[in-house]
Amino acid sequence: MVYPRRFRRCLPLLAALFLAAATLLAGAGGRAEESSSLAGQLLIAAPTMGDPRFIHSVILLIHHDASGAFGIILNRPTEERTIEGLLDAAGDHENGVEGSLQVFVGGPVQPELGFVVHSSDYRDAATLTVGSAVAMTADKQILRDIGHHKGPKKVLFAFGYSGWGPGQLEGEIARHDWFTATGDPKLIFDDERGNLWDDAMARRTREL
Repeated sequence: MVYPRRFRRCLPLLAALFLAAATLLAGAGGRAEESSSLAGQLLIAAPTMGDPRFIHSVILLIHHDASGAFGIILNRPTEERTIEGLLDAAGDHENGVEGSLQVFVGGPVQPELGFVVHSSDYRDAATLTVGSAVAMTADKQILRDIGHHKGPKKVLFAFGYSGWGPGQLEGEIARHDWFTATGDPKLIFDDERGNLWDDAMARRTREL
């Protein structure tokens, strides 16, 4: 697990990291859905989850196909940072930006990469659509737009992601490590983070 001090050490690299994250997302294509894909759904760690990195985790699956899967943990908040500070750390000294964002641990893979999960009312060239109401963007422009009150209505900012190789997630689901649930935007953005696992469990659609 990565803690706030680690994030602070990573922030000076944010400009390059957003580019790397955008490249990762580009490999997933412009949309995250296909007929057999779980993209856009929630993965809910089973009560018996043995991996300490994922105990009581709720993960939004961003991409899932035969090549593998990746997603963002939604209930691991760490610290709050100003948008100005995030942009300054990226070497982007934007004037007039306001507000702050709660930083989340998105997963144990590449915790230096930054991702913005957001409502689908915002889109730019680096945006990946996840279902009908949720998207992800991984470039600095979205931070500028949020800071100028031109960004999406709903935002979740995370460092790192959760990733699976080909067939790995399917194996973990078959082993009963995960439930699934519909990716309700109210759960993704609005639910109290301390209640999210319980609330998502109450909506599970895949039984153990």
